[in-house]
Amino acid sequence: MLDRLQIIKQRFDEVSDLIIQPDVISDQKRYVQLNKEYKDLKGLVEKREEYIKVTGGIKEAQEIIADGSDAEMVEMAKMELDENKARLPQLEEEIKFMLIPKDPEDAKNVMVEIRAGTGGDEASIFAGDLFRMYTKYCESRGWRTSVVDINEGTSGGFKEVIFEVTGEDVYGTLKFEAGVHRVQRVPQTETQGRIHTSAATVMVLPEAEEFDVQIDMNDVRIDLFCSSGPGGQSVNTTKSAVRMTHIPTGLVAQCQDEKSQHKNKDKALQVLRSRLYEMELAKKQEADAAKRSSQVSSGDRSAKIRTYNYPQGRVTDHRIGLTLYDLDGVMNGSIQKLIDEIQLVNNTEKLKESEVF
Repeated sequence: MLDRLQIIKQRFDEVSDLIIQPDVISDQKRYVQLNKEYKDLKGLVEKREEYIKVTGGIKEAQEIIADGSDAEMVEMAKMELDENKARLPQLEEEIKFMLIPKDPEDAKNVMVEIRAGTGGDEASIFAGDLFRMYTKYCESRGWRTSVVDINEGTSGGFKEVIFEVTGEDVYGTLKFEAGVHRVQRVPQTETQGRIHTSAATVMVLPEAEEFDVQIDMNDVRIDLFCSSGPGGQSVNTTKSAVRMTHIPTGLVAQCQDEKSQHKNKDKALQVLRSRLYEMELAKKQEADAAKRSSQVSSGDRSAKIRTYNYPQGRVTDHRIGLTLYDLDGVMNGSIQKLIDEIQLVNNTEKLKESEVF
């Protein structure tokens, strides 16, 4: 393991030197890539230092115990030996997981799209509940959320809501939220007290940089229209909302959240770029899925991934068979436990496949 970590330390030193070179700083694409690599390697280099300290502590304690000339030192050495021996297997496990090859998309910001599925008005209300759940979770992580487009439901909630999330390792954290989310509860609109099942679809698109996807604006049709919904006097009078259609693929993106037509154009282009990027990524994920039969997928939009059961106060993730009896907490953004368990299963599968050890 130390040999492997030594190679990483050499690369870390190399990257540390590169990111302060003027020619690298002036090349935005290369600088962003190296900066990300620097952050990833830094954690491993810190673990390497701890590994050297722990293994060195074990060796030193064993030498003191073997010498045995100072009873007080021997007693302290035994305590240190026990502590370091208990820490070593945990540390090795942590390093193994950190050595799993990372998905280069994981550090990206995301566009999250939530759409009401089957269930009429109740599905729209549930889509609104999911939007609230994710925004509260993002807030707890210190991530920034910004609404791009909203299509409100007739009885509350949203038929569709698109929002951007910016922060650290956003896609790597949220990508497994993509899929069909199902709710079982008595709808507000139900007079007989019967439990209904409704659904909403969540899509998580890694946000594409300009250098990830080149869009020829000659291939894009731009339509301007009046915004709808709350927003003061400019709504329904000023053509500030923007719809972009990418003619070669038929992909459509629109934004009406900002009062400025220019800002709406920028946001719509961002969504379009992310959708084109995700389309290419989906092909790659499909090819990868053919090679490995993982129970945890971040690509299948039609897969039913989670059920929120209100009468029993439970949330079940069907991919890993995990049930939590904390529905209120989950709907208020406490979804870290679900995310951690899914990532653990995914990383364990990757660990089995990798040739690291």
